[in-house]
Amino acid sequence: MKVEMNKKQILEFINANPIFHMATVDGDTPHVRGMLLFRADDDGIVFNTGKIKDLYRQLNVNPKVEMCFTNGIFENLIQVRVTGTVEALEDLELKKEIVHKRDFLKPWIDKVGYEQLAVYRLRNGVATVWTMATNTEPKEFIQL
Repeated sequence: MKVEMNKKQILEFINANPIFHMATVDGDTPHVRGMLLFRADDDGIVFNTGKIKDLYRQLNVNPKVEMCFTNGIFENLIQVRVTGTVEALEDLELKKEIVHKRDFLKPWIDKVGYEQLAVYRLRNGVATVWTMATNTEPKEFIQL
């Protein structure tokens, strides 16, 4: 089954499937890890990590990433991959909003403070939609 999505539908898919995998590079070694989306909208794809993490150091050296969101349905797998460059956001109100919506972060923030929370946004990414039915067809790219 061919799945065609426009920018709005891709952002809806990403928000509906907030667990994603992100690839970064450390020197010449690729690294992929599971992540939790904060939100995706016309202003970009927002996620967070801790400044103590390898991910934070990798993004400071090379902010180019690829994110992979899936619906997790093996029989009808849809995968949206987004490539782009992330930017760090030092927005205290956004950090407070993230912690307010993620209880698991509160004890850590109480201990180390908001300064240790790293927030990133990927703007102007390029997305491609993949399904089993279309995996041998040329990719179509959608500007986000």
